[in-house]
Amino acid sequence: MAQKTAKVALVQEPPVILNLARTIDKLEKITKKSAENGAEIVVFPETWIPGYPIWLDEAPEIALWNHPPAKRLFGYLFENSLELYSREFERVCAAAQENSTYLVVGANERMGGTLYNTTIYLSPGGKYKIHRKLVPTYTERLVWGVGDGSTLNILETKFGNLGGLICWEHWMPLARAAMHSRNEALHTAQFPTVHERHQIASRQYAFEGQCFVLASGCVVSKNDVLDGFLSLETGDKEVFALLNSMKNEKLQRGGSAVIAPDISYVAEPVFDDPSTVYADLDLSLINESRLLLDTDGHYSRPDVFELRINTKENKNVIFET
Repeated sequence: MAQKTAKVALVQEPPVILNLARTIDKLEKITKKSAENGAEIVVFPETWIPGYPIWLDEAPEIALWNHPPAKRLFGYLFENSLELYSREFERVCAAAQENSTYLVVGANERMGGTLYNTTIYLSPGGKYKIHRKLVPTYTERLVWGVGDGSTLNILETKFGNLGGLICWEHWMPLARAAMHSRNEALHTAQFPTVHERHQIASRQYAFEGQCFVLASGCVVSKNDVLDGFLSLETGDKEVFALLNSMKNEKLQRGGSAVIAPDISYVAEPVFDDPSTVYADLDLSLINESRLLLDTDGHYSRPDVFELRINTKENKNVIFET
């Protein structure tokens, strides 16, 4: 039987941007502090490891074809992205286990020669699932590959099923339908910043899925980006100048919030404050609200509509024996 209450923590503090090792150091400290404050589930924002590539939207020359500083900046991001089964990944797993928390972490994930926008769901017992963003949005296609149906996952927890989508995936109706069929009790909605449009999408998802939505965003300034890059000690003045060309001082404003199945806020959005957002959830509200709506059950019409999902991992080369 699922636990009837849960305390969650939504981290808004920035990582050490572009620095994988120091970002993992920070994750360990934040997770420990959140657990000491009673959090049973700790959520970090979209690609928190080692930071959302906000320069894609802010640096004027970032998309110039074959531009050497832009290529080298991608190289630094690539080198500092997270690989599954690496030493750094093991440290993230250990943070969940040592603090007896469920951990949800957004990461730039490196596999082969491609980066993915990935969410990692970890249990205190050592189990994990990943979800890779199905469609990078607009400028994001400069750095990330596409996910596939093999990672439309949920993690079973003592609170019920924990799943999620990333940013604009919340406007993919069939992706939402797929996740609703997973019977989520808790849904993480990770964004760079949870501004008004993202708040609307998160609240709509909470009602449509009749679940709690943990909408997660980060507070990041231009100085955070510059300081993170300088921590790599590359001496690369051209890449520093490219990052310094960003005009806005405030790049990401946070806005993390927790939303109940009736779209009310359990925790109101918090902007421009890197403090962690905490909320206590009454999970009994999920079953009560399903009197009104179950889009995968009594409020569905399988005789009229059918969704088929390819859950195979898509590979370009398959070696057969």
